[in-house]
Amino acid sequence: MIAEIRRTYTFEAAHRLPCVPDGHKCGRVHGHSYRVTVHLRGSVQCAGPEAGMVVDFGRVDAAVKPLIATLDHRPLNEHPDLYNPTSEIIARWLVVSLRGLLPMLHAVTVSETERSEVFVLACDVEGEGDR
Repeated sequence: MIAEIRRTYTFEAAHRLPCVPDGHKCGRVHGHSYRVTVHLRGSVQCAGPEAGMVVDFGRVDAAVKPLIATLDHRPLNEHPDLYNPTSEIIARWLVVSLRGLLPMLHAVTVSETERSEVFVLACDVEGEGDR
């Protein structure tokens, strides 16, 4: 059986978008309460320590939490990979960072407000060199 599991994380951070036109409100420093959902898809294991699971949520946490910690309560523009820290760029960075750790990674969702989120399929993101 194939199943998709999801694990959600939150962080608080400030950013500004340097590529927007002059006068755009997002060009000024502002903050968000971000929500990140990591989607994993794969076969439900039949045996072993993860029998009945796609992957243990503890393994997911071990991969994701250190990445979230590098973003939490920080100015995202100072992150070396997030010069233009849109939700799309944050999701892409998470996909690239996680795919080697979680081979069953299917997608990442990043929400910066209650009404706006981006969903990025892992298969649609190439390696680090395509920025």
